[in-house]
Order: sequence, then C-alpha cells, then structure tokens
Amino acid sequence: MCWSRSRRRIRFELIPVRADLVEAYVVWSSPRMKKNTQVTSWHIGVAAEAIAAGMFSRCGFDVSIQYGANQPEYDLLVAKGDDILKVSVKGSQDGEWGLVQSYLPKRRADEKGLKPDYHAAIDAWHKAHGRKTIFCFVQFYQVSLEQLPRIYLASPAEIAKRLHETANGRGDTILYEKKTWTSRAWAAGTTDEIPMTWGFSEKRVMQFIRAKKVR
Repeated sequence: MCWSRSRRRIRFELIPVRADLVEAYVVWSSPRMKKNTQVTSWHIGVAAEAIAAGMFSRCGFDVSIQYGANQPEYDLLVAKGDDILKVSVKGSQDGEWGLVQSYLPKRRADEKGLKPDYHAAIDAWHKAHGRKTIFCFVQFYQVSLEQLPRIYLASPAEIAKRLHETANGRGDTILYEKKTWTSRAWAAGTTDEIPMTWGFSEKRVMQFIRAKKVR
C-alpha cells in the first residue's frame, strides 16, 4: 500500500500476524491487569505444607497433618508401614530461611557492643529439636506458578553443621539456599549454598527412615 503527499511517498506493508499472538499480547499488556502483591508469609507457609504433603504422598507415604495452628516440633507425620517420620515444613519466597534468631543469647546492657554468639544459638536450636524430626525446606524464590518450588530435606544435625559453617565459619541464624558474600561482609568473596544432596527424592527420604531404624 502506498500513500503520497507533497511528492513524498511512504510505503506501508501489511504483515500477517498470528491471531493467538495478538490475543496474548493484549492480555498481558492490558493496563487493567494487576499483579498479586499480597502473598504473605502465611500464604507461603500454607503452600509449602501442602506441596510437601503432596511430594511425600507421591513417594507412597501416608501423610497426616497436625490439627491446629503453630504446633510444636513438626507439621506432618509421614508413614509407610511401621516407619514414621516427623516433618517440620519451612516455606520461603526470598531464598533463605530464618531458623535460629530466637535462640540468640540475650545481652545485658553492658554487652550490647559484643558480637552475637551465633554458635551458641545454633547449638541451642539443635538441642531443642529431636533426632526423629526432619526438616522440609520449600523455596518459592523466582519460581513461576507453573513450576514446582525447590524442595530440600535435612536433619537438625545437618542443618546445624551448615549454619556453623556459614559466613566462613562465623556462623549465622539464617539458612541460605545460595548466598555470595559481598566485599564488606565478614565472609567476603565466599559462597554459602545448600548441599545438592539435600534435594527432595524418595531415596533421600529412605535415608532418614534407615537412619531412624539404626538408632
């Protein structure tokens, strides 16, 4: 198609466009659409517990959920025959799980300048959790709705060891999925990361079942 005015010629070309792409563009570009920014830690906790229950069920375990909110020690009981595990589920949407903050020793007024004793807090946290309980960490950070979150399983002893080693041995109250410390940090240039062996699998679950039988 051509159009001319004052001796200027402008050429227009009609390019066929797939209808489905046009529809998709209109849907995702509509100014009326609003992103859901109301996902709270409560929502993440509910989602994490539901997904964890589904994963254990897929591995052939019977799953029982504790009745009532904020039950101590564990959220799920998973069983296969006579084998039972207590599971504490921790969800996150920021790449980390705060675990030990409440166990930091309280300081007196004259001790406020001292550095936190992370190792004492980690040991106290470890002591507070029974050996028959395992943790299921569910991570939603940068996970779309169409994807499964990343899921990890670990014992309290494994978690305590990882926390003691965090920040180049300084220790920390937070379990990081993967964190590289910046130049101003205590552990500048080092990276803390959850071991790949913690990834959720039926084999990983059975490791805890066998370990429980040995005790």
